[in-house]
Amino acid sequence: MSSVSKAVSHQVMWNRLISIVEEQAQALVRTAFSTSVREAGDLSAGVYDAKGRMLAQAVTGTPGHVNAMADAVAHFIRRIGRQNMFEGDVYLTNDPWEGTGHLHDITVVTPSFLDGQLVGFFACTAHVVDVGGRGFGADAHSVYEEGIYLPIMKFAERGEVDRTLVQIVRGNVRQPDQLIGDIYALAACNETGHRRLIDMMREFKLVDLEEIAGFILDNSLRATLERINALPRASASGSMSIDGYDREIHLKVKVAIEQDRITCDFAGTSGVDAKGINVPLVYTKAYACYALKCAIAPEIPNNAASLAPFEITAPEHSIVNAPHPAPVALRHIIGHMIPDTVYDALDKLLPATVPAEGAGCLCNFQVSLRPAADGGLPKDAPRAEVLTFNSGGSGARPAMDGMSATAFPSGVMTMPVEATEQTGPILIWRKELRPDSGGAGAYRGGLGQYMEVGATEGYEFDFQAMFDRVNHPARGRNGGGNGAPTTIARADGAQMKGKGKQFVPAGTRVLLAFPGGAGYGAASDRDPEAVRRDLARGYISAEAAREIYGMSQDRIDAVMAATERGETI
Repeated sequence: MSSVSKAVSHQVMWNRLISIVEEQAQALVRTAFSTSVREAGDLSAGVYDAKGRMLAQAVTGTPGHVNAMADAVAHFIRRIGRQNMFEGDVYLTNDPWEGTGHLHDITVVTPSFLDGQLVGFFACTAHVVDVGGRGFGADAHSVYEEGIYLPIMKFAERGEVDRTLVQIVRGNVRQPDQLIGDIYALAACNETGHRRLIDMMREFKLVDLEEIAGFILDNSLRATLERINALPRASASGSMSIDGYDREIHLKVKVAIEQDRITCDFAGTSGVDAKGINVPLVYTKAYACYALKCAIAPEIPNNAASLAPFEITAPEHSIVNAPHPAPVALRHIIGHMIPDTVYDALDKLLPATVPAEGAGCLCNFQVSLRPAADGGLPKDAPRAEVLTFNSGGSGARPAMDGMSATAFPSGVMTMPVEATEQTGPILIWRKELRPDSGGAGAYRGGLGQYMEVGATEGYEFDFQAMFDRVNHPARGRNGGGNGAPTTIARADGAQMKGKGKQFVPAGTRVLLAFPGGAGYGAASDRDPEAVRRDLARGYISAEAAREIYGMSQDRIDAVMAATERGETI
């Protein structure tokens, strides 16, 4: 076979691997029990060579999972031992430091054998609704309080499931059927990938993945290094202050563009927090690498080689390199702010490249519903744990508006109201875009959302808040305005905090306003037609159109009248 034909054949196989892991991920979406996987896509899937190097990842999923999972398979190989790996095995863990950062993520790894020889691995991760302990929230003081810990171990050996492990897990969680169902779904999705891989290898007459792995990794590394080496050699620092739990958190980073690598050093960042918002280094690396890759080499497929030139360091005992046994349940709240911190530095090195700040962390909350003592419900009325994923607005980009109610950097989808209400006695009374929440600018920040949450009659609940941007809204870039902050309150007037478990009595609702993304560039430079469109669509108010963008009252009246008549915008 000529070198050209071989290269074409390898590219076909590379594309096939990408399609295999996407089918793997979709199998998980179709079979998972948790709405966090089925509806929000909080998962990842990937294929690895026999050395544990990630060759391809599914498009479906989150960077926090897949980039962290890139390191995880090596831990599985080391802990299990190659000599103890057999056909039909399935391994799992939720170790925050060797998995994806907190106990609520289950990572499952399956070895792939062809004709009795180990040729690779499939791995997948899913966020599960409950792992016991205090529940999903920031209130714990150590990881031991946050739920059941599953070290790297065998879920199945030679096709035989460990029933003792299943019983132990079932006895320690609030939703045992759901969790065990999710573990089986994770194992099944790896099996789907394995079958497709073996089909591909037989089709192309491969006995191992060494040659195709070399092609993928060599080309990915070369392409990434070309991008890095075309950039100016320079360094800059960035910083961000965010709410934290009960004290302000300061994130600091120095980004340096060097020959064949880009480094991020988080020296100077706040120390480990007493509450569960700390971040294992594996998760910090995942989102710092993602930020750099989005800015510098977004179209190069994600794998071990395309991630390798990005080197991430942080002082141990900082909040972005928290050692065991620090509480880490809400590591995403800090972790999702890392890209905007990196971009604060990168904007000084590569102007007009990165977006303004966005909402950052997901606007998640979990509701623990139970019959109220005086609610008139039978004693055996069901209880429920309901987790819902929501998003604020993303920051405006150098040449485009930010995206409304869209998660960046996590990529997790906002969950539909209908799906949420099917999981328990919860009612979503309101869910709509929040006008004027996007920061003003030549390009407007994405809008946040309003939500109003309650329970069906006779139920009270604990509300686990997981919000930031209450005191530190997204900052505009290049003259753009800030996004709107997060607000949270009970309908009866009681104050609520942005983080932590808080009681809500029967008949009371929680009123939420999620943050908007910041603007990019001066508002005076915004296209008047874009301002008119925003006003007609309700993205901005008449007051904002007049006072921020300078629209005349006559023009405002004309736009509003046309909208009332139902004319096409």
